Amino acid sequence: MKKSRVSEKYMPKRRYLDYPMLFIVMFLVGFGLVMIFSTSSYKSTLNFGNPYHWLIRQCFAVGVGAVFMAALTWFDYRILNAKIIAYGCYGLSVALLIIVLFIGAAKKGAVRWISIGGFQFQPSEVAKIFLVIYLAYILSQNAHRMRTMAAAVKVIIRCLPIIGLVAYQNLSTAIVLTAMVGVMIFVVSPKTKELLGIALSGVAGLVLYLTFSNSYRNERVAIWKNPETHPKGLQTMQALYAIGSGGLFGKGLGQSMQKMGFIPESHNDMIFSIICEELGLFGAVCLILLFMLLIWRMLLIAMNSDDLFGSLIVIGFMIHIGVQVFINIAVVTNTIPPTGIPLPFISYGGTSILVVMAEMGLVLSVFRKIRM
Repeated sequence: MKKSRVSEKYMPKRRYLDYPMLFIVMFLVGFGLVMIFSTSSYKSTLNFGNPYHWLIRQCFAVGVGAVFMAALTWFDYRILNAKIIAYGCYGLSVALLIIVLFIGAAKKGAVRWISIGGFQFQPSEVAKIFLVIYLAYILSQNAHRMRTMAAAVKVIIRCLPIIGLVAYQNLSTAIVLTAMVGVMIFVVSPKTKELLGIALSGVAGLVLYLTFSNSYRNERVAIWKNPETHPKGLQTMQALYAIGSGGLFGKGLGQSMQKMGFIPESHNDMIFSIICEELGLFGAVCLILLFMLLIWRMLLIAMNSDDLFGSLIVIGFMIHIGVQVFINIAVVTNTIPPTGIPLPFISYGGTSILVVMAEMGLVLSVFRKIRM
């Protein structure tokens, strides 16, 4: 009996939650709700006679997301490391992305939503979780075969149907998915130079497509080059005015002028510009630092995971958050051509907040299995 007690005494103890990461997530979600109310109250009052319309809808999504996050935190993620679940996620993603093309609900000219019983969700957002689970299973089960470039290319080809279906309606989300797939394969495969070559070729191809294609995406490049003279450059210019007028410490929470109808999507994709206006450069930098801290915590969990499957899941979600934050802020500051992509945890959007909170639940589930 003494021997067993001594051995238990020196066994690695398990920490049940990553409290720093949990605090960061809770703060970002709370801050997002505050900013959604701040940016939407004026427009909500005009359209609905109620300043809380969009806030209430987002609070409902956050409540459901919190349930998913808590359930997945105490869920054993290793159950997902099964062929039937991985291929089920893949098949369901493809099915939903095909269905939305035929019966999808249109919003602002884009058919990206499926409506069921009065509720709408975006299959492209759900595909992020499903694709990571599928790819984590494939790569963890075939890690020993990823030493050849042919094996890496086969995995990339498997992911193309999902990326292609998403790109048909939403190029920015397809770019996020491509980054997630590329980094997850890069982590497992030793063919670093070859994979970097493929990545650079893809970026070059995208630039050429955006430059020479005759489509609305080509028009967005024109807006990016000359927002001050282009007929559709108003939103970009107003966002830049908001950022510039905020100064170092901002005008104060709720004191934005650009949200008074000047920026059409002030509570959605362009919410970062209002953050800059109301909280200034200081508030914007603090928010970026919080995102960096979250990514750092996720990287630590990925590096210390007990198995490759869990590590790849965390890496996939980490790239999702990091790339999406980068693209959103780059669009708002006119660093890259305008495209519609939400700022994780902050922008209004039910499916978006549900997905990122579910992802954080799985990340915390991976942490719970780490022996500290």
